[in-house]
Amino acid sequence: MSELKTCFKRVDYDLSSLLHYIEIGDIGLPDIQRPFVWPNTKVRDLFDSMYKGFPVGYLLFWENANINGAKQIGVGDKAHTVPARLIVDGQQRLTSLFAVFRGKTVLDANYVERRIEIAFRPRDGKFDVADAAIRRDPEWIANISALWTSEQSSRKLVNSFIDALSAKTPLTEDEEEHISHNLDRLFDLQKYPFTALEIASSVDEEQVADIFVRINSEGVTLNQADFILTLLSVFWDKGRADLERFCRASRQPSVQGAGASSFNHFIQPDPDQLLRVSIALGFGRGRLKSVYQILRGKDLETDTYSTEHREKQFKILEEAQAQVLDLTNWHQYLSALVGAGFRSWEMISSKNALLFAYAFYLLGRKRYAVPEHVLQKAIGRWFFATSLTGWYTNSPESAMDADLNRVAVAKTGEEFLGILEEMQTNELTNDFWRITLPSALESSSARAPGLFAFVAAQNRLNAPVLFSHKRVPELLDPTLTTKKKALERHHLFPRAWLERQGEDDRKRINQIANYALLEWPDNISISDDAPSEYVPVVRERFSAEDWQAMCELHALPPEWEGMPYDDFLQQRRVLMADIIRRGYETLR
Repeated sequence: MSELKTCFKRVDYDLSSLLHYIEIGDIGLPDIQRPFVWPNTKVRDLFDSMYKGFPVGYLLFWENANINGAKQIGVGDKAHTVPARLIVDGQQRLTSLFAVFRGKTVLDANYVERRIEIAFRPRDGKFDVADAAIRRDPEWIANISALWTSEQSSRKLVNSFIDALSAKTPLTEDEEEHISHNLDRLFDLQKYPFTALEIASSVDEEQVADIFVRINSEGVTLNQADFILTLLSVFWDKGRADLERFCRASRQPSVQGAGASSFNHFIQPDPDQLLRVSIALGFGRGRLKSVYQILRGKDLETDTYSTEHREKQFKILEEAQAQVLDLTNWHQYLSALVGAGFRSWEMISSKNALLFAYAFYLLGRKRYAVPEHVLQKAIGRWFFATSLTGWYTNSPESAMDADLNRVAVAKTGEEFLGILEEMQTNELTNDFWRITLPSALESSSARAPGLFAFVAAQNRLNAPVLFSHKRVPELLDPTLTTKKKALERHHLFPRAWLERQGEDDRKRINQIANYALLEWPDNISISDDAPSEYVPVVRERFSAEDWQAMCELHALPPEWEGMPYDDFLQQRRVLMADIIRRGYETLR
């Protein structure tokens, strides 16, 4: 019978010891300049609970593999160059405490720098988030960080506070004693006890994730990317910092004259998303599990760890990430999406499709030296296909792994492009265009891939805006900032009119096939009139030739305004699928 062994040990700390171990590098709290997602109110509640002597939960550490020669976490000299323990659960709590006790700033989820200022009222032991009123009130210590960062003794700080308060409000001896006691209690939070469960280094990341989920009341699931980003914090902190800097810049337009940035109108990537692109490019893998083991320094054949193996693999990742974060590569790739008819995030139904297509763009550009003008169309076509079909919707890692394995055999750019084309041909058969796609368009989802592909195809075909002499590409410019959108979705058979005819199924009323993009003044003027009433009026603006071309590019059947609603939906879905196919084929 096998013997089951406990895979963790219990270790007790006081807070001052934890902060000391973080400072010297023994506990691997990632650099304080990392996105911090707790609101200040939650930090306030943490301090309040500790002050009252309530438990604030276990910490979960993971003993680091015994590997020497690694880079340290964060900045500055550390006594221990390799953390002995990595934080699995408790990072937000320890970041909160480290930031407040050491007076450090943090970055929020949008990479905006802020300081956690927690106020304390010694008269009644109340905590709050500092605001303007609190900062003016002598009853409050507006920022308790000053108590531990001022380098003054606790007695001197207590006396200074009491003297300042007494100057505003006379205090009795009992009140002074009570305030002094509460401040001493606040100072003593440095002795607050924590219990950590420290998981052995021999436990693999899947078991650690399972342990985390089982003990975490919020049930937050760790993924492989979380573990790899932790490794970057330990062994290549500059790499993680570069990732986060790139992601931060993508969230705000660059100031005029400041140069190029990663800002774009498609995606504000997170570090783990770009990490996946680097892994795909550098290691040819969609699944992250084996890559995690490799980056820890594990030789998959001998099942042993070595510093040399780890450094070799990190060098591969470093080279791949440099390509991923190269702004020329980034913007050239995004221009391929624009060329394929996709103009902004509002037309992106799958971030996975966007990110994985970037990996294939980089493979084509760097490994296979495909000419840029050829690669632009090929990758635009690939993204069009994978987005339309939901290629990476289910089991995206497995799908990407399979795709990377397929292209890995290519020796030349022609072979690489041929494999991509073959994969699309196998998926986009005649049955797909004639049966599968029209059926998929029987949807009322505002973010259906088929809807976005239809608009992208209209962009590619330079279709006129319905009932307008302007063109669709002109009015889908994401850089325009207006009070109202230039184009609005319009029910061709107005909802109120359909309801008057007895149609009460909202999903049928809001089907994709009942929508078209109109300029907003036209949308308002049409109102709830029947198609048979408003269409003849609108048609008078156009020649017969222009009207026919417009209806064709908007997949509208001849004399559609007089058709029964069911017949209209069925015929238009087929015609929409044909327009999508025509737009896709222009990318050949």
